[in-house]
Order: sequence, then C-alpha cells, then structure tokens
Amino acid sequence: MELRQLEYFLAVVEHGGIGGASASLGVTQPTVSQALRALEREVGVQLFHRIGRGMVPSSAGRALVGSTRQIMRDVAAVDDALSAAGDEPTGRVDVLASPFIDGGAVIDLVAGFRARHPGVTVRLGDLRVETQASAMIEEGRCEFVITHLPTVGDDLDMIVLGEQEFWLVCPPGTEVPDGPIPIADLPRIPMVFVPRGGSVAEEIESAIRESGVRLPIAVLSDHREQRLSMVLAGIGATLLERRVAESVADRAVVRPVSPRFARTFAMIFDPGGLSVAGQAFADVARSMAAQRAVQE
Repeated sequence: MELRQLEYFLAVVEHGGIGGASASLGVTQPTVSQALRALEREVGVQLFHRIGRGMVPSSAGRALVGSTRQIMRDVAAVDDALSAAGDEPTGRVDVLASPFIDGGAVIDLVAGFRARHPGVTVRLGDLRVETQASAMIEEGRCEFVITHLPTVGDDLDMIVLGEQEFWLVCPPGTEVPDGPIPIADLPRIPMVFVPRGGSVAEEIESAIRESGVRLPIAVLSDHREQRLSMVLAGIGATLLERRVAESVADRAVVRPVSPRFARTFAMIFDPGGLSVAGQAFADVARSMAAQRAVQE
C-alpha cells in the first residue's frame, strides 16, 4: 500500500468521483483509476460503488476513510517537522464547528492558539448536522468538533468552551415590550428559522410550539448571516446568539426571552488519536477554559 494510493482514495471520497479527484490532484483520470484498482486488489475488497458518473464509498471504503485521513495528517506533520527548526509544533489542525456556535468563542480559541503556535495552520469548516459530531471524528474528517452539548461518543474527551444564550431579533420598527419577552407573548410576525435536523435552533422552535404559540414561517435558512440579513430586510424575526443580537441592536429590535434559551458548547476530540499539533491545540483550549472559569 502506497501513500499515493491513499491520497487518491481520499480525493475520490471528497470529490465524489474520479473526475473531480484528478482535477484537484493535477493528474489524469486513468492515473487515479489505476491507483484505486491497485489499492482494491491489495486490500481485497471493493472500496467504491459506481453510481452513474459518481462514486460513493462502500462499507469497507467508509471504514478506511478515518484511518487514511489520520495517516495523511501524520505524514504531513512529519514533513513539516523535518522542515522546521526547533521543537515548535507544525502541520495542520482540522476543526469543524457548528454554525450555531458563537463565532467569537471560536475565533478567540483560534487566535489564542495561533499566538502560541504560529507554525501550525488551522483549517476551520462547518459542522452542518450537530448529531454527526462524534461521527466526524470517528471517520477521521477532523481532529476536533465544536458543538452544543449533549453529544455522543464514549471514547471522546471534551473541553467546555462556554455557554450560549439566544435572543429574539425582530425587524426594525417591530413593536414589542421592553425586557425579557415570555415565549407565549412573542410577536405574531413571520419567523426566519433553520430547517429541522437536530440543531439548537430546532429546540428553540419546539419550545415555542410547546408553549402553544403558532408563528408563521417566512423562510427556512441554514445560514446565520442570511437569517440576520433577512431580519434587517424586514422579512421576519429570528433567534440568534446574544453577542450577534446585541451587535445589531442599533438596527433591529432585540430582546431576551423568557424562559432563557441557553446551551453549553464544547470541543470534543479523541485524546488517543491527536497529532502533535492537535495535542497542542487541545492544551491551549484547556488552558483558556481554565482561565475563563477563574474569571467567572
């Protein structure tokens, strides 16, 4: 088994076919096809199902993805270490963060890490479905996931990063009383929510329904930035992280709600599968969490 074969294998997984993989790798499609066939012969199982012009991993292929990604991360870390001077960590740390997490907390963590370890690159991506947090780590798609609690994964460790409160944000000119607004008294105006799928926003919507309130839905959108823009454009109201809500208090009508909507969020990871750079990232996160706990 060659590293080149594993690299090609991952490229096909990530691009859903040989065409996209070959373009990203800068090689011909026959080169990728031959490498995959050689890998399948060596491991003795079919790694992909061919569906039209696309390819999806078989069960054996899916089982190989996580360990292959870890191998490629380790190889990259070794290459970086050999080319770098001193004992400073190098390489790359892959992090997936829920788009519903307070972006300021994630930025603070990345900034704190980069200040201490400038030789490491942080690759930050979106965790689209929070219920898949542990699967993303088990499949090797990243070393860390930042998500709301609770989450699953008995073999995973976690570092609590903070608590996130959600406030009501209404279009400019909306008439609402001052102070925290009881859920039952939310203004009967169209709402901008996210599609259902296990997110904290869905829990908020469920709490609103359980209170007996039936608010009309104007738009369903996965993106926080889009939802905020829609509120400011007068399309409807939504619930957003307190920090984001307060940042637009001069352009929108912003209120806390009662009962208070809040969720703890944390960074989860497999402590036994961390790269050197990943261990440094976990150490910084743990140190920053401890400092925050003392300040509070």
